[in-house]
Amino acid sequence: MWSRKVPDLLMASRFAEIADQAQDMASASPQDWGDAIHCYRTGKPGQKRGVRQLDHCLAQAHRLSLRRRKDAQMDRDTRIAVRNRLLARLSTGDPLLMGILNVTPDSFSDGGAHESLSGALAHAEQMRAEGADILDIGGESTRPGGEEVSLEDEWARVAQPIARLASEDALPVSIDTYKAEIVRRAAAAGAVLANDVWGMTRDAQMADAVAETGSLVCITYNRGATDEGIDLRQDMADFIGRAFEGADRAGIPRAHILLDPGVGFSKTYEQNFEVLAHLDVMVETGCPVLVGVSRKSFIGRLTGNPVGERLVGTLAAGLDSVYRGASVLRVHDVAAHREALDMYQAIRSAK
Repeated sequence: MWSRKVPDLLMASRFAEIADQAQDMASASPQDWGDAIHCYRTGKPGQKRGVRQLDHCLAQAHRLSLRRRKDAQMDRDTRIAVRNRLLARLSTGDPLLMGILNVTPDSFSDGGAHESLSGALAHAEQMRAEGADILDIGGESTRPGGEEVSLEDEWARVAQPIARLASEDALPVSIDTYKAEIVRRAAAAGAVLANDVWGMTRDAQMADAVAETGSLVCITYNRGATDEGIDLRQDMADFIGRAFEGADRAGIPRAHILLDPGVGFSKTYEQNFEVLAHLDVMVETGCPVLVGVSRKSFIGRLTGNPVGERLVGTLAAGLDSVYRGASVLRVHDVAAHREALDMYQAIRSAK
């Protein structure tokens, strides 16, 4: 078991040996990987010399293992059935909750909390039990100033969580990425939604990847640069129009598109509030609208609260967005949002 050998290797600082053994490690099971990663991440400080070297070796062997594992792919018919069930739920008008599963070391709110496979799976199960409807898995932080990650490193982070979490009877899986190749690989593993915070503008192949895989896509209003002088409402409409044109050219059905106002992306502090106030620009397109404000900095600036104490502001912005027509809320705190939505819907449906 590699999970038993890793601590010994750490103690002796013989990380170079792992590189020679990476080919053999490629046959390790997902549980072995989870155990091994947990061992070196939780080791004593004195044992962590050469962790970057070990990271590289683990990633190399991980990629080899994925190429060998036939069970890392979901058959197309099953995946399309999962996608269509999600489309049917979106069409009901009942708001859905997308639980955030960041397998990154540097996300602004929960970076490093769910890096290990076992940690990611446990958090996914917790969110399912608390009432999540979709799981959004991300392997690169999209926070302002976040470090860019190579395609292979990003895939090494998300591949196993997707393969383990995507199944016919499980929650639909979304991949949070702006890279077309990640979308292709994630779709093969079972993801049904591409959540692109750059709105298909960063990678020229993104629209084609979405169309080829039959994925749903969430297009975020992200103009790439902040401009306080724009007519925000008109700029939103123009951005959406261009996005629809690109989707049409690629062959993406309009029914497969969700829209996100992009709070926190290329906006001034004031524009973050304005884009939520003008959510009708997106709602009127007929596409489901996804809103992600969970724990974001504009809430902290208004309330003065640190990241871990922004739940009340998050709930207020989320419920207001649902009132304005949002179909999906992307959140960290699933249980609190489920309770709030249940109360909201009970009041709205009362006679």
